[in-house]
Amino acid sequence: MTKREAYQQKMEAQLKEWQAELSKLQAWAEKASADVNKEMHEHIEELRHKREATAKKLDQLKAASDTAWDDVKSGLEASWNDLKASLERASSRFKSPTP
Repeated sequence: MTKREAYQQKMEAQLKEWQAELSKLQAWAEKASADVNKEMHEHIEELRHKREATAKKLDQLKAASDTAWDDVKSGLEASWNDLKASLERASSRFKSPTP
C-alpha cells in the first residue's frame, strides 16, 4: 500500500467515526427538551453539511493526479480541521442534554 492509499484509508475511517458521532448527537437530540432539541438539530445540520463537503474533498483527493495531490490534500485538511473542531464543540456542548 502506498503512502497516498494509507492516507486516504485513514481519512475514510475517520469520516465513518464522525458519522457515528453525528448519529449519537441525533439520538441525544431526539431525547432532549424541545429547546435543546431545536438547537442540537441546527448544529447537527451544520455538521452534516461540513461532513458532506469534507467527503467531497476526499473524493477529489482520490481522483487527483500526482501533481495536484498536494494542493487537493491541503484543501481537504482545511475542511477536515473545520469539521473536527465543529464536531468537538457540538459534542462538548451537548454532552449531557437534558431530556
